[in-house]
Amino acid sequence: MKSNALSRRAGVAVVAAVTAITGYAGYALTAGTAVEAADENVVNIYSYRQEFLIRPFLEAFEKDTGIKVNVVYAKKGLTERLKAEGMNSPADVLLTADISRLDGPAKDDLLQPVSSDVLNTNVPSQYRHPDGLWFGLTTRARLIYYAKDRVRKDELSTYEDLADPRWKGRICVRPGSHVYNRALVASMIAAHGEAKAEEWTKALVANFARKPQGNDRGQVKAIKEGVCDIAIGNSYYMGKMKTNEKKPEQKEWAASAGIFFPNQGDRGTHVNISGAALTKSSKHRDNAVRLLEFLTEPLAQEMYASVNFEYPVKADVKWNGEVASWGKFKSDTVPLQTIADLSPAASRMIDRAGWE
Repeated sequence: MKSNALSRRAGVAVVAAVTAITGYAGYALTAGTAVEAADENVVNIYSYRQEFLIRPFLEAFEKDTGIKVNVVYAKKGLTERLKAEGMNSPADVLLTADISRLDGPAKDDLLQPVSSDVLNTNVPSQYRHPDGLWFGLTTRARLIYYAKDRVRKDELSTYEDLADPRWKGRICVRPGSHVYNRALVASMIAAHGEAKAEEWTKALVANFARKPQGNDRGQVKAIKEGVCDIAIGNSYYMGKMKTNEKKPEQKEWAASAGIFFPNQGDRGTHVNISGAALTKSSKHRDNAVRLLEFLTEPLAQEMYASVNFEYPVKADVKWNGEVASWGKFKSDTVPLQTIADLSPAASRMIDRAGWE
């Protein structure tokens, strides 16, 4: 009993110290329980995705398996937290969005590989790490929003065309430093090489209607207000704006804009992912792998994709009705690990182009 008490205090002390370092407190994971309970039928998640988005299918997993799911949610800093906690971390699974937020922990040696026939069957190869360190769960398209009353759909074609001088002073986009735009530029490097991609980036910047600012929804707002005629943004924001009962003005923004999937005549529209990975420190590995597999099966895929207006990675899973109304499209099949590897070059290119 004495040794157990000492162990419990030690576990609490470790997590308390990490909390002090990383600035997190008041989370759902109980420190003593999470660190020590290697034999308990639980799985612990660190999530960049808000809990209301993931709770419905986590409850389905609990009901289906009897495994309890604990979640720590944060907008940022979870990678740093995993580093600080090291092998004492209670986290089994990392949930996040965007390839860079999966590749970073992989390069920092915070993840461990998973070999699973279920995952390899359900997740196309371009949406998973070549060594099984991370797996895509949903995809989102980086598309073109356009003013319905000022731009004809047949005027739009490719990302490359956005560099044409006829769009000068007509394009809005969020800052280039954001991971969404770094990935887009990386896709241009993958398609054309650095020299041509840099030419495109500089020409695109020359066509901006204003200094890059705000988020993707803010670009659609700018279209509604006449600040610009077209914008670059993620597909799921259209669904979020059209159904936002708390901020009905966003419905007006969405109503003013159409959406267009670029590059349908060649490589396809650039897509990114939300995804998951098994932490190197996992104390409940079998449960964690079971959760990852569950998240790629039809029930969770349909629920996960629908709640945020995204696309399932598993083929033949039904799309959300709103998402389906946007139509089918061809997506770029370049491996997202390639996009991650090219991200540093894309970041330097963005800086040189003055895309603030």
